[in-house]
Amino acid sequence: MKLAVIGLGLIGGSMAKDLRRTKFATEIIGVDNHPLNARLAVEMGIADRIESLEVAVKEADIVLIAIPVDKIVLLLPYILDHISPSTTVIDVGSTKREITESVKDHPLRGNFIPSHPMSGTENSGPSAAIEHLFENKICIVCDHEKCRPQHLALAEKMYQSLGMPIAYMSSDEQDHTTAFISHLPHATSFALANAVLAIEDRNIIFDLASGGFQSTVRLAKSSPQMWSPIFWQNRDYIHEALEVYIRHLEEFKKSLKQNDHEGLTALIVNANKIRGVLEGENSSLTKNEETIIKFYTK
Repeated sequence: MKLAVIGLGLIGGSMAKDLRRTKFATEIIGVDNHPLNARLAVEMGIADRIESLEVAVKEADIVLIAIPVDKIVLLLPYILDHISPSTTVIDVGSTKREITESVKDHPLRGNFIPSHPMSGTENSGPSAAIEHLFENKICIVCDHEKCRPQHLALAEKMYQSLGMPIAYMSSDEQDHTTAFISHLPHATSFALANAVLAIEDRNIIFDLASGGFQSTVRLAKSSPQMWSPIFWQNRDYIHEALEVYIRHLEEFKKSLKQNDHEGLTALIVNANKIRGVLEGENSSLTKNEETIIKFYTK
């Protein structure tokens, strides 16, 4: 299977490593607009060779698009224009509605599998690529009824070779769900980092920072080139998620201001119910939401 990987950073590079390791891919053609990333990818064995976008998509059996979501919207129609009718195109962006909308009327829309493998780290570039990044993590496949069966089956086989269970959603459902369990955590981590950075005498804070702070603010090190477009494309659902989150923060703030110790404790006790969700007990969440939360918080 000849695989073209467009974007040789953390996600594209990690997938290439594992697809080579599992022998799903027999040859990997890399495409990256950063010459240093392209050179590193070949040196690290992520890609066998580097080609232009036009050459890579014409030669590949599968085209894997692992670039920022705003760039996916721009390049996806071009890619579908230049592939053969037998080529499968898979994107791995964290948002889906704008991406799927951009090719809804394309003659080869059925060759395209919109997906979101829900794994990653705060690091970026080819040097961040690691094996087994996706193992036992969930992948969301969107609008599968609009995909031609042979292309959907090949994408499913690819994700199965990575050890990923698959959930099926509409693009709208995926954007709404991930706004709460993926995009909101990043937004709050960026906000926490900015709050601490705004403190005038913050050196002592960083000197005393413990594991809790480090793990909470870790996501604030994520790439702005990747995350700013995600926030923008999914801004309505992220706004909704932030409104809900801020309302709950206000409840904590109110209990402290009013010296309501009992109320504060009740908020913490209620929050502890998340343990039951993660451990498979009954909740008000849908089956898809529970599954995704479990895998995303492993």
